[in-house]
Amino acid sequence: MKYGFWLPIFGGWLRNVEDEKMPPTFDYAKKVIQAAEDWGYDTTLIAELYLNDIKGPESPSLEAWSTAAALAAVTNKIEIMTAIRPGFHNPAVTAKMAANIDQISNGRFTLNVVSAWWEEEARQYGGIFTEHDERYDRTEEFVEILKGLWTEDVFDYNGKFYSLKNTHLSPKPVQRPNPILYAGGESPRGKQAIVNNCDAYVMHGGTVEEVSEKVADMKERRQATGKAPFQSFGMAAYIVCRNTEAEVEKEIERITNVKESSGYAGYKDFVGKSQLEQQVKLYDYSVSNRGLRPNLIGTPEQIADKILAYEAVGIDLLLLQFSPQLEEMERFAKDVMPLVEAKRTQKEFI
Repeated sequence: MKYGFWLPIFGGWLRNVEDEKMPPTFDYAKKVIQAAEDWGYDTTLIAELYLNDIKGPESPSLEAWSTAAALAAVTNKIEIMTAIRPGFHNPAVTAKMAANIDQISNGRFTLNVVSAWWEEEARQYGGIFTEHDERYDRTEEFVEILKGLWTEDVFDYNGKFYSLKNTHLSPKPVQRPNPILYAGGESPRGKQAIVNNCDAYVMHGGTVEEVSEKVADMKERRQATGKAPFQSFGMAAYIVCRNTEAEVEKEIERITNVKESSGYAGYKDFVGKSQLEQQVKLYDYSVSNRGLRPNLIGTPEQIADKILAYEAVGIDLLLLQFSPQLEEMERFAKDVMPLVEAKRTQKEFI
């Protein structure tokens, strides 16, 4: 199992807690990622939103790509996975930027391809926001251009949305043939785009049964294309780790005491502009990315057992959220990660 975490660029992950003691500043992000390297985390995911979906559109947040480049220069081994939304970017410029950050990081830069869902944000920032399936049509062309520029000396492209002629890109990324392209989607069109063009599949939080079905389905879809298997299956989850069940219950009550505030500004667009496989209620939405659905809450022993259950159905990357970030990340790294390894080893010898 690889352990990743969402970089806290929004000031936290809880929509009903105003101050989580994790400010959306570069200094704090740098402190978090450098500590994570020391604690054994493998990946960080930097979400790309120009408005703050967690604390409300009027609240501060960091821009993903400039943050990624800066962090690439002050880290040594952690993978920096950064979201990219085609409706806000020129694909050729994006390919150049990604290659440059991959060079800065010496091959540690990867992308999370997101077709976007927040119509109000697109309006404010001049993004292209169209009907659901057309967004994936654009995404497929966008990714085809990225791969073409990363692998070919001179690249031409003539599509519905983009056109390039005699385009050069140098230097190429360190990673060959391309930086890993992660993507998540639940609609039939979204899944089609992912199996056609991406390298790994990532999911919002779900139960073991839900995730098991998704993994099996995406493996089957990928096999039907004749392409190599996905490199990874990842899932988002929010961690509540305490020494006793009473402490766990107290923390769950604190973070799910839902009150509709400005942090819920994107809720209607998220559930209305996406085609989701499971109904998302306000309880699920109170913690970002359906983080409570995996139920990675409890004592270290309980959480370790649940992680091994996800590993058994094909999950090999956890993209975790914590609050407050540093304190809870350290607790998880010291109390849970070694326990998962010990339990896995014990099972192998039985």
